Amino acid sequence: MPVHVLLFDAGSDSEGIHSLEVSGRTVVLLFEDRDDAERYAGLLEAQDFPMPTVDEIDRDEMERFCSQAGYEARFVPAGFLPQSAEDRLMIAPPEQNLDISDWKDQAEAGVRGQSPASGDGTEAEERQTRTGEPITSTDPALEAFRRQLEGLL
Repeated sequence: MPVHVLLFDAGSDSEGIHSLEVSGRTVVLLFEDRDDAERYAGLLEAQDFPMPTVDEIDRDEMERFCSQAGYEARFVPAGFLPQSAEDRLMIAPPEQNLDISDWKDQAEAGVRGQSPASGDGTEAEERQTRTGEPITSTDPALEAFRRQLEGLL
């Protein structure tokens, strides 16, 4: 059965797979529905990530890769409805993300990344995390802008 994953710099030496850090685990999302994967990719791009490519891969192959790399493969069925805060990460990226420049720097330097997409040390990953704490600022203008953005959601 095919699933859809999000790849960054697909086909290049620095190709990476999108993953999440959830409770100390690295989670790779396996979308059943291509439209769900493309929507998630668009949400990442809206957060100033590079636009990922949606790639179709055999589910068994992807689960084997994740297992060998020490990742958790999380299947996102079509029409998935979240039941918890952790589940919501499967349909929308977290608000707070880790810096994305590190994985490209590691790939360019030939350094084995923590989470290479192929396991051969030439690819790296996108990682993101959510603390669950609201982002606050002491700058009133920035805080007002943040509230406006939250109002849009």
